[in-house]
Amino acid sequence: MNRWFMLLMLAGTFFSAASQILLKKSAQRNYKNRLFEYLNWRVITAYGIFFGVLFLNTYAYTKVDMKYGPVIDTFSYVFVLLLSWLILKEKISRGKLIGNLLIILGVFIYTLP
Repeated sequence: MNRWFMLLMLAGTFFSAASQILLKKSAQRNYKNRLFEYLNWRVITAYGIFFGVLFLNTYAYTKVDMKYGPVIDTFSYVFVLLLSWLILKEKISRGKLIGNLLIILGVFIYTLP
Protein backbone atom coordinates (compact mmCIF):
# COMPACT_ATOMS: atom_id res chain seq x y z
CA MET A 1 0.00 0.00 0.00
CA ASN A 2 2.95 2.36 0.53
CA ARG A 3 3.57 2.44 -3.21
CA TRP A 4 0.14 3.93 -3.86
CA PHE A 5 0.80 6.70 -1.37
CA MET A 6 4.23 7.30 -2.89
CA LEU A 7 2.54 7.67 -6.29
CA LEU A 8 0.07 10.05 -4.66
CA MET A 9 2.98 12.13 -3.36
CA LEU A 10 4.59 12.06 -6.82
CA ALA A 11 1.32 13.29 -8.34
CA GLY A 12 1.29 16.07 -5.76
CA THR A 13 4.81 17.01 -6.81
CA PHE A 14 3.66 17.20 -10.43
CA PHE A 15 0.71 19.43 -9.52
CA SER A 16 3.02 21.69 -7.47
CA ALA A 17 5.24 22.08 -10.52
CA ALA A 18 2.20 22.88 -12.66
CA SER A 19 1.15 25.54 -10.17
CA GLN A 20 4.62 27.10 -10.39
CA ILE A 21 4.10 27.37 -14.16
CA LEU A 22 0.77 29.11 -13.51
CA LEU A 23 2.53 31.60 -11.22
CA LYS A 24 5.19 32.26 -13.88
CA LYS A 25 2.50 32.82 -16.54
CA SER A 26 0.78 35.26 -14.21
CA ALA A 27 4.04 37.13 -13.55
CA GLN A 28 4.57 37.59 -17.29
CA ARG A 29 1.36 39.60 -17.65
CA ASN A 30 0.81 43.30 -17.06
CA TYR A 31 -2.06 44.30 -14.81
CA LYS A 32 -3.90 47.60 -14.60
CA ASN A 33 -3.80 47.52 -10.83
CA ARG A 34 -1.27 46.11 -8.37
CA LEU A 35 -4.07 44.28 -6.56
CA PHE A 36 -4.86 42.27 -9.70
CA GLU A 37 -1.30 40.94 -9.73
CA TYR A 38 -2.35 38.82 -6.77
CA LEU A 39 -6.10 38.48 -7.26
CA ASN A 40 -6.36 36.73 -10.59
CA TRP A 41 -7.38 33.21 -11.51
CA ARG A 42 -3.83 31.97 -12.14
CA VAL A 43 -2.47 33.02 -8.75
CA ILE A 44 -5.55 31.90 -6.84
CA THR A 45 -5.57 28.52 -8.62
CA ALA A 46 -1.83 28.01 -8.06
CA TYR A 47 -2.07 28.68 -4.34
CA GLY A 48 -5.18 26.49 -4.14
CA ILE A 49 -3.15 23.66 -5.68
CA PHE A 50 -0.30 24.28 -3.21
CA PHE A 51 -2.79 24.15 -0.35
CA GLY A 52 -4.35 20.91 -1.63
CA VAL A 53 -0.95 19.27 -2.11
CA LEU A 54 -0.02 20.24 1.45
CA PHE A 55 -3.00 18.28 2.79
CA LEU A 56 -2.34 15.43 0.37
CA ASN A 57 1.28 15.11 1.52
CA THR A 58 0.31 15.38 5.17
CA TYR A 59 -2.02 12.41 4.75
CA ALA A 60 0.44 10.46 2.57
CA TYR A 61 3.17 10.81 5.20
CA THR A 62 1.02 8.73 7.55
CA LYS A 63 1.59 5.76 5.20
CA VAL A 64 5.04 6.47 3.70
CA ASP A 65 8.39 6.39 5.50
CA MET A 66 9.70 9.89 6.14
CA LYS A 67 12.97 9.13 4.34
CA TYR A 68 11.17 8.90 0.96
CA GLY A 69 9.40 12.25 1.11
CA PRO A 70 12.37 14.49 0.24
CA VAL A 71 13.41 12.04 -2.49
CA ILE A 72 9.99 12.24 -4.11
CA ASP A 73 9.99 16.03 -3.77
CA THR A 74 13.17 16.32 -5.84
CA PHE A 75 11.15 15.29 -8.88
CA SER A 76 9.62 18.77 -8.81
CA TYR A 77 12.81 20.02 -10.50
CA VAL A 78 12.33 17.51 -13.30
CA PHE A 79 8.65 18.36 -13.68
CA VAL A 80 9.32 22.12 -13.72
CA LEU A 81 12.00 21.61 -16.39
CA LEU A 82 9.65 19.58 -18.58
CA LEU A 83 6.63 21.83 -18.10
CA SER A 84 8.72 24.95 -18.74
CA TRP A 85 9.91 23.42 -21.97
CA LEU A 86 6.44 22.29 -23.05
CA ILE A 87 4.31 25.23 -21.95
CA LEU A 88 6.63 28.22 -21.66
CA LYS A 89 8.81 27.16 -24.60
CA GLU A 90 11.96 27.63 -22.53
CA LYS A 91 15.13 26.06 -23.83
CA ILE A 92 16.74 23.23 -21.89
CA SER A 93 20.36 24.12 -21.39
CA ARG A 94 23.09 21.53 -21.09
CA GLY A 95 23.54 22.36 -17.41
CA LYS A 96 19.85 21.94 -16.64
CA LEU A 97 19.77 18.63 -18.46
CA ILE A 98 22.84 17.30 -16.64
CA GLY A 99 21.46 18.51 -13.30
CA ASN A 100 18.12 16.81 -13.83
CA LEU A 101 19.76 13.59 -14.98
CA LEU A 102 21.83 13.64 -11.78
CA ILE A 103 18.65 14.09 -9.75
CA ILE A 104 17.03 11.10 -11.44
CA LEU A 105 20.18 9.02 -11.02
CA GLY A 106 20.37 9.98 -7.35
CA VAL A 107 16.76 8.96 -6.77
CA PHE A 108 17.35 5.55 -8.34
CA ILE A 109 20.53 4.99 -6.33
CA TYR A 110 18.84 6.06 -3.09
CA THR A 111 15.88 3.76 -3.63
CA LEU A 112 17.88 0.65 -4.49
CA PRO A 113 17.31 -2.15 -1.97
